[in-house]
Amino acid sequence: MEMKVPFQLANNTPLSLSPDFILPEFKRPILSKVFPSDSIPIIDLNDHEIDEGQGSSPLVSKISQACEEYGFFQIINHGVPKELCQKVLAVVTEFFQLPHEERAQYLTKDHTKQVKVFNYYQKYEGLGKVIMWSETFSHPWHPIEDFTHLLPTNPPQYREVFAEYAKEIGALMDRLLSLISQGLGLEKDCLKKKIGERASLYSQANYYPPCPDPELTMGIPAHNDIVALTVLLQSEGVTGLQVIKEEKWVPVDPVPHSFVVNLADQIQVLSNGRYKSVDHRAVTNKWLPRVSLAMFYAPNNDIVIGPIEDLIDEEHPPKYRNYSYKEFMDEFYRQEGKRRRVKEAFELQR
Repeated sequence: MEMKVPFQLANNTPLSLSPDFILPEFKRPILSKVFPSDSIPIIDLNDHEIDEGQGSSPLVSKISQACEEYGFFQIINHGVPKELCQKVLAVVTEFFQLPHEERAQYLTKDHTKQVKVFNYYQKYEGLGKVIMWSETFSHPWHPIEDFTHLLPTNPPQYREVFAEYAKEIGALMDRLLSLISQGLGLEKDCLKKKIGERASLYSQANYYPPCPDPELTMGIPAHNDIVALTVLLQSEGVTGLQVIKEEKWVPVDPVPHSFVVNLADQIQVLSNGRYKSVDHRAVTNKWLPRVSLAMFYAPNNDIVIGPIEDLIDEEHPPKYRNYSYKEFMDEFYRQEGKRRRVKEAFELQR
């Protein structure tokens, strides 16, 4: 299959921005209208955390406030070794720098495949398909089960490094889900139980090469994450991720040795709309390549998702109907190529 890429990653020489990658004028990022003075909260996971009794934990309060107001926050002192984070970004970057032919073996338009390389795109009337200025590599991960046989053998250290990283992220995900549950006034294990013990876990690495004209295209268009929770590792020193806050785009500048945490659609539904899954996007720049690695935590297809009963009362009636995650994903694929509004399809009419 022919791979449509805007660049040759082997030598990082960008080509001219061909029409395939130019967005219609009304969809282009207006980079001058980004508000760097605002940003998402930075939360220190070493903040005092109360495990016993009814005491209110400052850490839980900060996370709860970030989930309600932003749907995004950065975490520091998270316990994942700095050297491991550097190693995993290095092997992911190496993968994207392999010769085109080697990466192309994973290229597919079949998104049911577990291991895949693909390009994001959007469809516009009169223009057809516009491809985003990025390349994406996705595959499963698991903290304890063996998944490495699915992964590339080149770069040689890819499997070993990713297995070690997955173990650390698994423990971090558990802790975050516990803190987010407590922020809703629920038992620590509530969200993990609702999402299901056999969660669907997959990673997505995104490569954004330097772009000749960042005003004309996008790395990834505005979207919500459809899963339950995302933990993102970004290249340090290169800004690209932006989050919507009060109808303004806010950059998420990489903080050294941090992760970006964002709540996704399933937690918004489980929290009955109290916590937010918000729009975010990735823009490009002229000078530096950028790599990000998202670790996704989602229900499996059989899990039924809906507002948690303890969060429903007369003042807070259910905002969403119950659905299986398979039903949610079917709706997701129905909206292929459009600006997706998936969870909105399950909203109850008031």
